[in-house]
Amino acid sequence: MSDQHTEIENKVARSGLITLDLQQWYSRDGIVPFDLKEYLHMELLLREKEFRQALEGHDWSRYTGKTVAVFCSTDAIIASWAYMLVAAHACGHAEDVVFGTPQHVAFERFRKGLDAEDWSSYRGKRVLLKGCADVEVPPSAYLYATQKLLPYVERLMYGEACSFVPVYRASRKA
Repeated sequence: MSDQHTEIENKVARSGLITLDLQQWYSRDGIVPFDLKEYLHMELLLREKEFRQALEGHDWSRYTGKTVAVFCSTDAIIASWAYMLVAAHACGHAEDVVFGTPQHVAFERFRKGLDAEDWSSYRGKRVLLKGCADVEVPPSAYLYATQKLLPYVERLMYGEACSFVPVYRASRKA
């Protein structure tokens, strides 16, 4: 048995691999759904008088400080004024009122966050988009992040440092 101590080498740290966790930009926190389906007669027809009465009686205070995602989960044709009425009631309470499902609204937040980043700092780098997260990051987020990174990175990978899938490698110019 040898008395020599060997240090464990961290090859990942030495590789210069930069790991980006997309959940830092992607969040559904504070998004509250408002599905117009709940206000439709037989899930097909919006009756103006009843709709207005329902909106008057709705507890809008529960949206205080939140983003309201307004959508209809059925195939009903909804007039634009219906969305306008929801906004007119919610705007006094909600931080924001947005058309779309909660997932769509979360992606729009994500997109705005990525658009504000300076991606040039990744020029010539090896970047790994982390695959596992505490929250489910949708494929649309990975697709958008890829578009932002491709003009700059030398290599782009997906997954974890110990097990990743190569996605892109810049061509070597002579």
